[in-house]
Amino acid sequence: MSEQGSIVIDPSGRDIHGEATRIRERGPVTRVELPDGVEAWAVSSTDLLKKLLTDPRVSKDPRQHWPVWINGEISPEWPLFTWVAVQNMFTAYGGEHKRLRTLVAKAFTARRTAALQPRIEEITKTLLDRIDEAGRRSEVVDLREEFCYPLPIQVISELFGLPEEKGAELRAVVDGIFNTAATPEEVTDIYTRLYAALGELVAAKRESPGDDLTSALIAARDDEGDTRLSEQELLDTLVLMISAGHETTVNLIDNAIHALLTHPDQLAHVRAGRATWDDVIEETLRVQAPVASLPLRYAVEDLAIGELGGPEGVVIGKGEAILAAYAAAGRDPLDHGADADRFDVTRLGKEHLAFGHGVHFCLGAPLGRMEARIALPALFERFPDLELAVPDQELSPVASFISNGHRRLPARLTKS
Repeated sequence: MSEQGSIVIDPSGRDIHGEATRIRERGPVTRVELPDGVEAWAVSSTDLLKKLLTDPRVSKDPRQHWPVWINGEISPEWPLFTWVAVQNMFTAYGGEHKRLRTLVAKAFTARRTAALQPRIEEITKTLLDRIDEAGRRSEVVDLREEFCYPLPIQVISELFGLPEEKGAELRAVVDGIFNTAATPEEVTDIYTRLYAALGELVAAKRESPGDDLTSALIAARDDEGDTRLSEQELLDTLVLMISAGHETTVNLIDNAIHALLTHPDQLAHVRAGRATWDDVIEETLRVQAPVASLPLRYAVEDLAIGELGGPEGVVIGKGEAILAAYAAAGRDPLDHGADADRFDVTRLGKEHLAFGHGVHFCLGAPLGRMEARIALPALFERFPDLELAVPDQELSPVASFISNGHRRLPARLTKS
């Protein structure tokens, strides 16, 4: 335990970057308290995080390596329960992780991702047409609601073969997973609805397979012999890929739009050709990590942090939990200079860990980048005089210390 005591994480995420600063001020690794008093070590150094994320002495499997879980001390009503309880490659360790990731990679191929580009362009145009029409009826349009959210959710729904009428329920349950300020009753309700929705999807695809990722994962479940997915692993892999595959992209597009609207000089760099849309995307991922802090990892044995380049004398004990503080790492002055918290598309060093690192690097990163690469230029070309409709300080964050975005992004549309 730190002599200063643990930093208590605000479940509502009201001040993600202020909290990240306080975490960094304690050093590259410090004790934090998660909801319901659960203790963990927050790691906020990019270099140390990269080492820990690839160290075989660090696990993501609570069933093997987190005594608090093994002893039954974590309630199903805990706001982070789903993040820990799922049985998929997100929470797998060693050979099990390799097995699960290999099966998923066979379904989620680069070819399947690349083939989505024309459809993403079509969805983007349709959404912009609707926004244009809405802008004629009302001066203000909520871009998160009308653009940032529906694009990724429609893409992920089509990728998984989810019927269009199920999109609203998918959004509701995924929002619930990321709501770290949820009540016990809300947690239980979301958990039940999540598996009901996915169970229906799997049953429908078993009855009528299609050229979609759900059908491909079912094939991996049923046809791979001893390495195949169990039924629970199939459902939990869908949980991982559907939730991570759209919430992170929503926040990436949301944060990029917000950054450009609040930094018109940076938008000018892009329009003048001094920076690219890829620069916008990578700088947004650095300065506004879509997932601010990712739970959880566990020390398989005592970890002397000094041996990994961290502070001498700090030991993460065997079985203790680790929180990857991506938002804090992205703005670390030791990595990005004194202006690390400034959005600068011309910055030479834009290194970030927004999609993870090593064997747990996000398989969906190319898809998220593609969606942003299509959506952002299309929006700003259609509405070159776009501006926020309220002062920046009036915008409120998503109710989560994990998901880093805005609840609303109201903007005025002016098409030249």
